[in-house]
Amino acid sequence: MTGTWGENVGTGGSTADFGNWGYPSVPYGRNDFNWPQCVIGGNDYGCCPDRGSEYVRQQIVGYMNRLIELGVAGFRIDAAKHMWPGDLSVIYGRLRDLNTNHGFPSGARPYIYQEVIDLGGEAISRDEYTSLAAVTEWLVNWGPAWGLLAAQDSLTFIDNHDNQRGHGAGGNILTYKNSKPYKGAIAFMLAHPYGEPQLMSSFDFTNTEAGPPMDSNGNIISASINSIYQMVAFRNVALGTGLNDWWDNGSNQIAFCRGGQGFVAFNNDNWDLNQTLQTCLPAGTYCDVISGSKNGNSCTGKSVTVGNDGRANINLGANEFDMVLAIHRGDESRL
Repeated sequence: MTGTWGENVGTGGSTADFGNWGYPSVPYGRNDFNWPQCVIGGNDYGCCPDRGSEYVRQQIVGYMNRLIELGVAGFRIDAAKHMWPGDLSVIYGRLRDLNTNHGFPSGARPYIYQEVIDLGGEAISRDEYTSLAAVTEWLVNWGPAWGLLAAQDSLTFIDNHDNQRGHGAGGNILTYKNSKPYKGAIAFMLAHPYGEPQLMSSFDFTNTEAGPPMDSNGNIISASINSIYQMVAFRNVALGTGLNDWWDNGSNQIAFCRGGQGFVAFNNDNWDLNQTLQTCLPAGTYCDVISGSKNGNSCTGKSVTVGNDGRANINLGANEFDMVLAIHRGDESRL
């Protein structure tokens, strides 16, 4: 999208003459944008590149294929609902396979997900885009019966770069600024089989317009937080299984199994969780991968002993550092 400012220079030295819609590095000129043919909501999107133009398509595809050549594995399509699905289909179809020189298997395709904010009641529906690639899911329950996309079409997330700053849709959300419930929400997303989860890598900010740090100071990478890292491993172990043996206390304590591969419990109450629950796991001792890790034949955190009937005493205090307990059949948990 072009703007209305004067000439500008990018960090790499490329120039842009916004007022004249000039982008010599592409190159794009005024005739490569929709204006004045496409005015939406008072001009807000009237100056987007014309993706129906064969020339514009070639430039976009060339840029994306160059990124694939450099090792990029996928793309987030911002504001996809403001792009014609037919144009996107042409662009996606022209992308190369992932570069095997960067470790990808032969024939692997780039993973694409599309930002389509669909809270209901609008002319444009997320369903117009699900045949092309995954679509961001903005609703707050789960399952098609509650209005969500089918799991295979959905990309799930707790926050993103827009809504953690109060932009876009989603209302009041959890972010890294509310550490314990934020980590608990991410753990639930990873433990639940619905959708394809997205983890947010961010940076600390007080000003929502602040740019990223120029070094590692202030970076907040969700995947490096132990509980989240361990829940990614949990999800991998439980891949292909459903959700079963749900338990809750009628308040904010829940637990469930993932087939016979994993068990997870959450305590968001202000009192302790102390229950004998079905874990669906074989008899034995397991390390809780959230409070610690496996160290040889012992656990640095809590251990859970599962009986022959699959049941175990589950203890998760209200004041613990994390509100989650997770055990599974993988090497990281089973002794």
